[in-house]
Amino acid sequence: MFNWRDYYKSRTCTAEEAVKCIKSGDNVVVGHACGEPQILTQAMSARYQELENVKVIHRVGQGKSLYAAPGMEGHFRHVSLFAGPSTRQAIYEGRADFIPRFISEIPELFSRGHIPVDVALVSVSPPDQYGCCSLGISVDYTMKAAKSAKIIVAEVNSNMPRTHGDSFLRVEEIDYFVQSDMPLIEIPRPVVTKVEKEIGDHIADLIEDGATLQMGIGAIPDAILSSLHDKHDLGIHTEMFSDGVMELVESGVINCSNKSLHPNKIISTFIMGTKKLYEWVDDNPMIEMHSEDYVNDPLVIMQNNNMISINSALQVDVLGQVAADTMGAKQYSGVGGQVDFIRGVKRTPGGKSIIAIPSTAAKGKISRIVPALYEGTAVTTSRNEVDYIVTEYGVAKLQGKTNQERLKALVNICHPDFRKEVWGKANLLYYGGNLVF
Repeated sequence: MFNWRDYYKSRTCTAEEAVKCIKSGDNVVVGHACGEPQILTQAMSARYQELENVKVIHRVGQGKSLYAAPGMEGHFRHVSLFAGPSTRQAIYEGRADFIPRFISEIPELFSRGHIPVDVALVSVSPPDQYGCCSLGISVDYTMKAAKSAKIIVAEVNSNMPRTHGDSFLRVEEIDYFVQSDMPLIEIPRPVVTKVEKEIGDHIADLIEDGATLQMGIGAIPDAILSSLHDKHDLGIHTEMFSDGVMELVESGVINCSNKSLHPNKIISTFIMGTKKLYEWVDDNPMIEMHSEDYVNDPLVIMQNNNMISINSALQVDVLGQVAADTMGAKQYSGVGGQVDFIRGVKRTPGGKSIIAIPSTAAKGKISRIVPALYEGTAVTTSRNEVDYIVTEYGVAKLQGKTNQERLKALVNICHPDFRKEVWGKANLLYYGGNLVF
């Protein structure tokens, strides 16, 4: 009879011993964001002189990403699915690669063998009484990558919460275990300014009682959530969430009671936030974590009545094209789940998709609403799919609007300092200067 405790004990080793399974030429997939197995990635990076042409694949690297540092060329090649602070420079300089991909379609890169997985480095909770370890705050693509890997190396972190849903790996599925008490990566609460507060207030007016929400992390999502305290029976179906959701659950605003899909449950694929949040989700039956090819599948999203998606952008042009992952020709982040949710929301009863964006950047020197996207900019969401654009100056509803109506609506929510400029340049570019505002 299989005894998981004996197996676990026999396969427990140091990080340095565990990462010796990585060979030159391997594809190594790393657990995502705040669920990164930090001890394992550091031990792997320390072996760089012994290794050649190892591809390190992940989405947002919240750790040090030493394998993407200058001097690692020829040893490691980072393949990014979403550029982050620790990896952008390597992508800019051509020392790392970027794969554009909707989040809902990332897991199949591994499960269908488009990217073969030799080794998966994951972070898990200690095994429960049944010999199951939870991927905790990072199920996303990590589960499918692990299931597709030839070898799974798990950093067993005493601080990793045990989350419910499709988050478990059996001990016997894992090849090596490395004990860790390292604190999980935390994301501090952002400072919400007057601009974000005004955006949050505008968006709150679009959210009705009983709606199910998708949103991300940062000052704007926090501002939106803080503007919802007079709402009732809200639900969550989202690719990720942070501390603001916890606070609305505790205040009774979010209870998921009105959800048509997974009622009474918060559905997510990964979590980023503070230690308090991680402790709150530990063994919390309200929280269910699932792979992103399920959560972000538009056919799943559309089963939520009154679904509202709220996403951000870097730039929007007067046609309604949204750029959310590049700044000009430079890769800044990634596509994320924006398009997945916009496409799902369009097909759900009472659905609304919202792009929230401050009117300016660079401390007020640059308008984020522009006549045309900058040269080299990749379009994240096409003009054919955008519903609402919101800045601190108001709401522009674009669905069903002509190009001229869109131009006027978007100019009206520009910062006043740029309205004349945006209108004049757009009028000349698209209409030969013949329009009268």
